[in-house]
Amino acid sequence: MPDRDRARFINSLSGFKSANLIATQNADGNSNVAIFSSVVHLGASPALVGFVMRPDNNDRHTLDNIINTSEYTINQVSADFYQQAHQTSARYTKHQSEFEATGLSTHFIDPIKAPFVKESVLKYAVELKQIIPIPLNNTQFIIGEIKLVVCAHDAIQEDGYIDIEQLHTTSISGLDSYHTSQRLSRLSYAKPKKNSRKLSVNGEPL
Repeated sequence: MPDRDRARFINSLSGFKSANLIATQNADGNSNVAIFSSVVHLGASPALVGFVMRPDNNDRHTLDNIINTSEYTINQVSADFYQQAHQTSARYTKHQSEFEATGLSTHFIDPIKAPFVKESVLKYAVELKQIIPIPLNNTQFIIGEIKLVVCAHDAIQEDGYIDIEQLHTTSISGLDSYHTSQRLSRLSYAKPKKNSRKLSVNGEPL
C-alpha cells in the first residue's frame, strides 16, 4: 500500500482512542501543546499514565520540554474545540506557540509550571517518571505520575467513576476522525459463576 494509505489503515485497526492535548513549557517560558491519541492508564496507586512519542526527527518540542522540566499536563479534548486540537498536529516551529496559532488558551495552576488548556474540562498535571525506548520502531514510551486533577465535580460519581460522556469528550479513530460517544451501560464487577448486571442505562442508575 502507499505509505499514507498504510498509515491510515494500520492506525484504524486499534479502534477508538482517547484524544488528549499534552501541554508543556520550556525553561524560557515558551508554551507548547500537541494532540496525542496514545495516552493509556498504567495504574491507580501510584497514579501512572503513559503515552507513545514518535521517532526522533530532531524536532520534538513536547519531549524536549518534558525532559528538561519533568512536568507536563494532559488535557482531554471535547467536542467544543476538537478542530483546534487537531490543528496542533501541524509542524509549527520551536518558537511558535501552538496555543497562539490555534486559538487555544493557557491556564496555570500553582505550583505546576506547565500550562493547562483552559478549554479542557478534564485535565491533570503529570510528573515524568520514566522513559522507555522501543528499539523496534525507534519510538519512546513516556511514563508519568498524576499530581493534580481538574474536573467538573458533578461529573464525578459517588464511586469515583468520571462520566466523560457528560463532559462531551471526543475520541479518535485512525489519524483524523473524531467521535463523540453514546454509552450502552455500566456493568457490575465481573466475578466467576456470577453474571454481571447493568448498573445504569443511558447514564441513569438502575
